Amino acid sequence: MSALIKPGAERRLKNHSSLGQSVRNSLTMAYRGLLKIKRTPEQLFDVTFQPIIFTLMFTYIFGGAISGNVQNYLPVIIPGILVQTVITTSIVTGVQLREDMEKGVFDRFKSLPISRIAPLAGALLADTVRYTIATVLTFVMGYVMGYRPGGGIGYVAIAGLLVIACSWAISWIFAFFGVIARTASSVQGISMIVLFPLTFLSNAFVPVKTMPDWLQWFVNINPISHLVTAVRDLANTGTMGGDVIFSLVGAAVIVAIFAPITVRAYMRRT
Repeated sequence: MSALIKPGAERRLKNHSSLGQSVRNSLTMAYRGLLKIKRTPEQLFDVTFQPIIFTLMFTYIFGGAISGNVQNYLPVIIPGILVQTVITTSIVTGVQLREDMEKGVFDRFKSLPISRIAPLAGALLADTVRYTIATVLTFVMGYVMGYRPGGGIGYVAIAGLLVIACSWAISWIFAFFGVIARTASSVQGISMIVLFPLTFLSNAFVPVKTMPDWLQWFVNINPISHLVTAVRDLANTGTMGGDVIFSLVGAAVIVAIFAPITVRAYMRRT
């Protein structure tokens, strides 16, 4: 029977089978990641307590000074806290990846009849659950404090999906750090050095016009500022401006650049 199949068709069948196996194995590895969270729920502390603490702290410290009162500041700070929290959460991808490689977990995976890319892809998929938890909790905390997004539930959901998608794209950068770094602590240190200036030197917490002129130019070109503006437009007014497109294109560019080099580095290391 196999002799009747042309060589080209046979290769296509093998590629299709290989792709299907990779997808199934990646989903299995993602499920493994969720089981790890179930067994050690303290892994969710950053996505559960951080949105609550940051929302309360920033709102009551800066609300009166920046917007006159807390209620006027909520439409400004909730999207900012959302972006800052979820983007920061993406660091965990690289840290946990490095920890698994240090413990020899990936060496054991090599002895199994699974796709070699599955552990990496599964880890990235599992972390989208963390982003979703942080997103929901931030909006819920804002609602409890009196935040009523004018865009309605539909545009709030779109804003949440936008942040999750962009965070997943950024997680490829930290996954790359996780593959090439020597220790998990160095991954976290490098990631913080990269991410903290981007999140705090943005329009997430204060209006850009209140900053020095020499700093405004950086804030205006900062991709985090565009993402925050996109979320504010969606959640507060129900509009999709150019910042939404800019954020999606930026996320696609990050994946196009870092996904191949991360996979290549991962294949060499494992």
